[in-house]
Amino acid sequence: MSAVTPLFPPRARVADIAQAAGVSSATVDRVLNGRPGVRANTAARVMQAAARLGYSIEAPESVATGKPMRIAFLLPSGTNRYLRMLGDYIEFAQNQWTAQGMKCRVHYVESFNPDELAARLLQYGRKADGIVFMALEHPVVRDAVNALADEGVPAITLISDLSNSRRLAYVGIDNRSAGRTAGLLLGRFMGPRPAGKIAMLAGSLNYRGHEEREIGFLHLIESTFPSLRVIGLREGHDDSERNYLQTRNLLQQHPDLAGVYNSGGGSDGVARAIVEAKTEQKILFVGHGLTPDTRALLIDGTMDALITQTPQAMVGNCLRIFDNVRQAQDALDGVKPVMFSIVLRENLP
Repeated sequence: MSAVTPLFPPRARVADIAQAAGVSSATVDRVLNGRPGVRANTAARVMQAAARLGYSIEAPESVATGKPMRIAFLLPSGTNRYLRMLGDYIEFAQNQWTAQGMKCRVHYVESFNPDELAARLLQYGRKADGIVFMALEHPVVRDAVNALADEGVPAITLISDLSNSRRLAYVGIDNRSAGRTAGLLLGRFMGPRPAGKIAMLAGSLNYRGHEEREIGFLHLIESTFPSLRVIGLREGHDDSERNYLQTRNLLQQHPDLAGVYNSGGGSDGVARAIVEAKTEQKILFVGHGLTPDTRALLIDGTMDALITQTPQAMVGNCLRIFDNVRQAQDALDGVKPVMFSIVLRENLP
């Protein structure tokens, strides 16, 4: 008897996706269920494998049927690799969001330009049921958020918050705590060294999140390590080349520089300047965001520690908040705070 070709191909299993993506079944399970603990590029690889195999994620019973909720994500354009990974994760996980009754789109807007951000908030927000964005602290951005609130479009601030606005919620880490943690790490890593100079780089203090990291960092150093001297703050706009030039100039002016804290992106530029300096004493380096380049810097010892949060946890929280709104529940019902992790070479995930 000849074999009969089934009318419908068998549904792909978790094990099939794991084999196709080159990961464990436990990793696939975490990704498909939106749980943290998986690097963004690994999560994207899992979602791509699931899509190729035709795996469909069953929608939970709580998800309303009918037209999906349209969610716009506005992320800064530029060379910040962490933000690009975040955007890629949102795009690659479209099947997962569809199963949750959400249709997500990512739009990149000019970095550090509040007028442009405000204009794009209104443009994309009026075409969506909700909008998520990384806020710049500026009146025109605040006015745009309030205008959307008047029109019934909820806005969530991501990574960096916006004061005195009618945004629905903030999703991200406690940035002041992150800055204090960076200060504690640098101070402890100094060990028995005599009094030294340390420097701080920020993406832009127009981001409230970067300003809060600076405040936390400076307060911790002043209160706990009074022998350390912070020689100044530079803004690198999350750009690798600009951070390279800023760090190179700092090292030329202060050849005895003992440590650097980069509170934004573009850490590979800072690292390049440190390596080129070839100082006798190792320059300690603490930064943010686990990406392929910062991972390599931890492995080769140029970077000593970094502070990071998983894209999956942040995006999951945003969509859970919008789902609460859709179901007329409290916006933060069941939403857990986003926690950050301290990553060293020896505990790389």
